[in-house]
Amino acid sequence: MNVKLPITPSFKLDGRRALVTGAGRGIGLAGAAALAQAGAVVTLISRTLTEVEDAAAAIRDQGGSAEAARLDVLDLKSVADFAAARPAFDILLNNAGTNRPKPMMEVSEGDYDAVVDLNVKCAFFVAQAVAKRMIAEKVKGSLIHVGSQMGHVGGINRSLYCTSKWALEGMNKAFALDLAAYGIRSNTIAPTFIETPMTKPFFENAAFRESVLAKIKLGRIGSVEELMGAIVFLASDASSLMTGTSIVIDGGWTAD
Repeated sequence: MNVKLPITPSFKLDGRRALVTGAGRGIGLAGAAALAQAGAVVTLISRTLTEVEDAAAAIRDQGGSAEAARLDVLDLKSVADFAAARPAFDILLNNAGTNRPKPMMEVSEGDYDAVVDLNVKCAFFVAQAVAKRMIAEKVKGSLIHVGSQMGHVGGINRSLYCTSKWALEGMNKAFALDLAAYGIRSNTIAPTFIETPMTKPFFENAAFRESVLAKIKLGRIGSVEELMGAIVFLASDASSLMTGTSIVIDGGWTAD
């Protein structure tokens, strides 16, 4: 027999440059570690420099390549200047975000601006700044936006968060169409409740925790490690035909 077997595309990211926003803790930190462990040279950014400096040092101690920089993504001019001053990134993990859970009747204009500005407006313009550099340098890269299962369903006391994450999903699809001609892909990951420093205080409420577990069909809160494979997949050649879609990592929440 003369059978030529196909070769699995590589998940390796050796030499590729990755930018991770909100990289000092939680999903951002896990994403930065995952990309570095796959071989990428990772730039971790956050408003709090000490957090990302410590994270970058931990990655280097593990044998990876990482640098830290302070950048407030709410300062859009600084975002544009930051991207313009550096060689193009191959990968963006657009992770910075926030949440203010409360009934829709209690959401203030200040709440709305805080959540939508960070989760949508900043995500948009960070991606724009990174994509402009990719296009200028003819880099065929991957934009990965951290969405949520709440960008696919509704939730009690989550009207504001759902607003931002559904917007992110629409933004992602439109980005994919605008950038396809340049070989730049855009996708989201959409996790269920993941235990992070931001979410941990909520789980101290037993009733809330039980309500969450009742919706996650696998019966447990997710961990950041369970997102790392999807991030590497979307960053790598293994997902080269994927753009404008979402990987929902929700333990079955949205299955019914």
